[in-house]
Amino acid sequence: MEKILTLVDGSTISGESFGADTTAAGEVVFATGMVGYPESFTDPSFTGQILVLTYPLVGNYGVPEHGTWSMKHGTKVLENFESEKIQIAGLIVSEYSEKYSHHAAKESLAAWLQREGIPAITGVDTRALTQKLRDHGTILGELANVKKTDKKFYDPNKEHLVARVSPTKPQFFQNGKKTVAILDCGMKLNILRNFLDRGVSVWHLPHDADLSKYEFDGLFISNGPGDPVFAREAIESIRRELKNNKPIFGICLGNQLLALAAGMTTEKLPYGHRSQNQPVRELATGKCFVTSQNHGFTVSRQMKDGFEVAFENINDGSVEGLRHKTKPFFSVQFHPEATPGPTDAEYLFDEFVAKL
Repeated sequence: MEKILTLVDGSTISGESFGADTTAAGEVVFATGMVGYPESFTDPSFTGQILVLTYPLVGNYGVPEHGTWSMKHGTKVLENFESEKIQIAGLIVSEYSEKYSHHAAKESLAAWLQREGIPAITGVDTRALTQKLRDHGTILGELANVKKTDKKFYDPNKEHLVARVSPTKPQFFQNGKKTVAILDCGMKLNILRNFLDRGVSVWHLPHDADLSKYEFDGLFISNGPGDPVFAREAIESIRRELKNNKPIFGICLGNQLLALAAGMTTEKLPYGHRSQNQPVRELATGKCFVTSQNHGFTVSRQMKDGFEVAFENINDGSVEGLRHKTKPFFSVQFHPEATPGPTDAEYLFDEFVAKL
């Protein structure tokens, strides 16, 4: 069965369906990773987006078993995935591999997509589509059985996406004497695993939680989807915490929310950074790191309230991290917890825990 991707500029791209027989609408973006689709597809930062994978062969190692829970730290944490469901709206690939082979695979990619109601097409010239996205920037689109004829396209960046993916109830993980409060704005589960691996207890909190009701030694602000300005409750909570001296650490959207709470501004990147190979330089040391990233917004370069730029992107010079000059506050735009991607910057978790 054929499906058609209609873009807001009126152009269309057709492909063979191998996902669910449903319609998807959102922002069409591309990611350049060679592997890691189970982790990427379940990353809440992709909410509201139709994802184009630039690697030509997708699906050859299948999908691991869903619903496997680790009791490593005496508490249940989902393994193999970054959330409990697929977060992307739709998928576009060049060539889907129907046959898969991997010791941990329990089902095909197509079976997983169909079971979770996510449409996908194959047989697309993803090189040409990616070039279009690089020239134009991210673009709105709709993936359906027929060409879209009206001009009304769903724009996820006009919604409070954080509220859609954030948990509704707090959860406590008892695991050590020190406690980190995670403000979950769309957290990847490997962030939680990293804290539990380091022997700290965790308050896992909704984005709009009243932090004054909880006892903790440090605040962590998670990644998440969409325009950060919509997360007003989280920004106000962080702004109140900035008046204290408790350590604060933010990742991805958390970097942007920390900046907004400190009085800075954010802006939309032309097509975002979504890959496992983004080069980043630490300004204080000159060290370079290969990083995993997934974001469409960035912090503007005008610093305020004692903050300075700590990291920058070597490709485009965009801000990749902040650090306060005198207080224990810092954040990064990239993903030191990876999954998928390199763990070059995982030491930042050690640095944060050492400040508690």
